[in-house]
Amino acid sequence: MRKIVVIILLIVSVKGFAQNGSKLFGKDPIINLENFQQQKVYFGFYLGFNSYDFKIDYKTVGEDIQVKKNTGFNVGLVADLRLHEYVNLRFEPGLYYTKRDLQYPTSYFPTTPTYSDKLREVNSTYLHFPLLLKFSSLRTGNVRPYLVGGVSATLNLSSNAKSIDDNYEQRFRVKSWTTNYELGFGIDIFSEYFIFSPSIRGVFGLSNELIPDNNPDSPWTGNIESMKSRAVLINFTFH
Repeated sequence: MRKIVVIILLIVSVKGFAQNGSKLFGKDPIINLENFQQQKVYFGFYLGFNSYDFKIDYKTVGEDIQVKKNTGFNVGLVADLRLHEYVNLRFEPGLYYTKRDLQYPTSYFPTTPTYSDKLREVNSTYLHFPLLLKFSSLRTGNVRPYLVGGVSATLNLSSNAKSIDDNYEQRFRVKSWTTNYELGFGIDIFSEYFIFSPSIRGVFGLSNELIPDNNPDSPWTGNIESMKSRAVLINFTFH
């Protein structure tokens, strides 16, 4: 249902751009919202998709834990502060939902494991707080590419950090707060009434999320030195 809503929004946007194609991208386009980005502060919202992964570092060399990624969704707000003609400071708080499946090799277990022993599902609902610098190029007609980068903090609402149970009770524990850095690029497309900005961004975790099991020789966490999130975000922003 979420994908259908986003697809409908995209179709409506693309249809509007197609109908006004000559105005937007023609030889002599009509310049839309010419002074909009000259405002000191402006706001917007975004919808999008994510694909989260784990970067796992191990204590000893062996078979890798396989991470199965799933497509999640993002929704959030944008606050943009103009610092310079080509530089903006952006705050993009959002709600991100994602799911990752960890599939453990049989060799990790002292006895033959069951299917449920070898699988751990990590469901995450994140409150994501990125603080970013946006570096825009010169505007060409109704198009303006940009680069974006910065840092972020993430609160995992699905974290079970306070639980005393661990993987021996089917509970894979991760920390509540993590930090990241982010890099990406996008393009501002100026229509008659709003700015549509598709973008793609990478998120790279800086802090270890894993809470080890109480048993230091646990097959689920004993050989893991650190586990950090990384993700690809595709957002569609409207100002």
